Amino acid sequence: MSQASVAGVTPQGRSAYFPVLGSISLAHALNDTMQSLLLASYPLFKSGFNLDFAQIGLITLAYQCTASLLQPLIGTYTDRHPQPFSLVAGMAFTLSGLLLLAHAHSFYVLLLAAALVGSGSSIFHPEASRVARLASGGQHGLAQSIFQVGGNAGSAIGPLLAAWFVLPRGQSSLAVFSLMALGGMVLLSGVGVWYQRQHRRPSSHSQATALALPVPQVVRTMSILVALMFSKFIYMASISSYLIFYLMHHYGIDARHAQYHLFYFLFAVAAGTLLGGPMGDRIGRKPVIWISILGIAPFTLALPYVSLGVSVGLMVLIGFLLASAFPAMVVYAQELMPGRTGMVSGLFFGLAFGLGGLGAAMLGSWADRYGIDAVYQFCSFLPLLGILAVFLPHLKRVTPH
Repeated sequence: MSQASVAGVTPQGRSAYFPVLGSISLAHALNDTMQSLLLASYPLFKSGFNLDFAQIGLITLAYQCTASLLQPLIGTYTDRHPQPFSLVAGMAFTLSGLLLLAHAHSFYVLLLAAALVGSGSSIFHPEASRVARLASGGQHGLAQSIFQVGGNAGSAIGPLLAAWFVLPRGQSSLAVFSLMALGGMVLLSGVGVWYQRQHRRPSSHSQATALALPVPQVVRTMSILVALMFSKFIYMASISSYLIFYLMHHYGIDARHAQYHLFYFLFAVAAGTLLGGPMGDRIGRKPVIWISILGIAPFTLALPYVSLGVSVGLMVLIGFLLASAFPAMVVYAQELMPGRTGMVSGLFFGLAFGLGGLGAAMLGSWADRYGIDAVYQFCSFLPLLGILAVFLPHLKRVTPH
């Protein structure tokens, strides 16, 4: 098997294979719908188990740290040893976590269930991102956006399902959504067959790009990307984990009404994700990264001080712009380190989960101590770190001979 094949680079002249991209995006939607049900069911767990905000943060930490710590390791391994059917195994972990979540009777069982759901993500994302690149036909940003928008759409649907179905019927109703996992396993079995066939085909020419930067500059660039990820995903954690509680406290609305506001934000995130990859293909990754993170700062700084109606508009703008950065960042890093698609994808998706988990735990403790309003006032300054994007180098592609 050639280096290009292992890296997930399609042979020259092959167009994007949209049936596979559509399938992997749909599987991502199913996967992240089930995962978002965990977050959207927090009000149910908080009242049913008498949890404080710090314990809510620990649930998120258990979920996101298992995803974070395992993903780079799995990605590094599959760079050398691709596992076409590991996608099915990842969905099976999510299935088991969801069933345990539906029947948990203590806080510690909730933590175990959250860790199983996170493990499913750690297995799913590196190989799914590799499949997207393999099916891209060279349109890497577009393929990454199609893949990621499925996950964002699933994350947006989760709060609606929680509001319409789970909250009225109680914790045990979460078991119904195991049917999504079974459907995802069937769908991913077909993707695995296609993936396996691609690795059996010889690749006569590679579009892979040689690294045009010295190692110290690669390290500095990756450090900047990590700092930008910190800004993005700590802010995202403040919304995904605590927006419902913030709206209920700050504006006095009920949990069901607050779920709709979370849906508006997450829907905007899905739309922004779909835009970010193709825009990076067209105008370059660096401008998209810079604009999408630093560009939301005026809106985040205003958010804690506006009316409920205005806050909806600001959250839609914030979600749309902020989400456009991630596909561009992933593909930028893949171009920075060619031939390491799985490791890079695992690292970035792992960082997304890990930073989100650490942020949720930290912000939960702060909310208990200083109040939920203070958390949102602090987080409003995080996008100012986007100024660091000015130091990202413009990558020059050098085709190997």
